Amino acid sequence: MNQLQASPKFMREFYFWTGILATVAYRIIIVLNFYSSFWVKISWYIGTIGFVIYFIHRYQIAEKRDRLIEDNNMVQKVDQVKELSENDKAIMRYIFKTLSSSKAKYNYYAIFLLSGLALILGIIFDFVIK
Repeated sequence: MNQLQASPKFMREFYFWTGILATVAYRIIIVLNFYSSFWVKISWYIGTIGFVIYFIHRYQIAEKRDRLIEDNNMVQKVDQVKELSENDKAIMRYIFKTLSSSKAKYNYYAIFLLSGLALILGIIFDFVIK
């Protein structure tokens, strides 16, 4: 079952560091405002592109988890596992239900879309309309 393999470590590291870099790039803008509008724009573009990459990845992960839980009836299957204590079953039901009902993927998708829109508008305002 190929769909159950995690991404290679270098890809997980790439997404992790992309998210960190984007976050730092956005946060440092407040300091760069005192020095150079050029570096503010560079930092903004780095942060925005980073968030586009990072949050589409997070959305894809959340969507994949939802599909796996739903398609494989994982919440219902927990009760059939005899080797688990009732507490273990309650924990697993909680994890599966909250993973599959979480609205986080919509947050990821909104951030991805809005970052993409901001990137397009930034390019238009910075390079097309001067």
